[in-house]
Amino acid sequence: MPFQPTVLLIDDNEATNFLHTRVLRKSGRILSVRAVTSALRALDYLTTSDKSADYPKPDLIFLDINMPGMTGWEFLQAYRELPLEQRGGIVIVMLTTSLNPDDRSRAQSIKEISSFQQKPLMITELNRILDDYFASI
Repeated sequence: MPFQPTVLLIDDNEATNFLHTRVLRKSGRILSVRAVTSALRALDYLTTSDKSADYPKPDLIFLDINMPGMTGWEFLQAYRELPLEQRGGIVIVMLTTSLNPDDRSRAQSIKEISSFQQKPLMITELNRILDDYFASI
């Protein structure tokens, strides 16, 4: 059986998280999905991961840019400061509605971001991401 990653969705829109969770589960290629509605909750989740079966460490993060409180960019700054065991080996995909070319350029300049994708997440894009980053595991 091919590797099935654990996914963490970070998006302030609950409807978007619901839709993306459905796409991920329907793919049959994901072990588990957790969705949080703020970057701060995501950081809390990551610092709790691996300490409990209720908080499995994610292999793949889908991160929104524009969120209240803490943006996706601010999340990445805080993420870099986490201990390696709390962030190591995680593929981060920026998943956004932004059409601003500056956002794409900025994302491409950040080493922690593996990919920059437009919302909504579609099964074809999900399969490409999984094939690109997890096929050899």
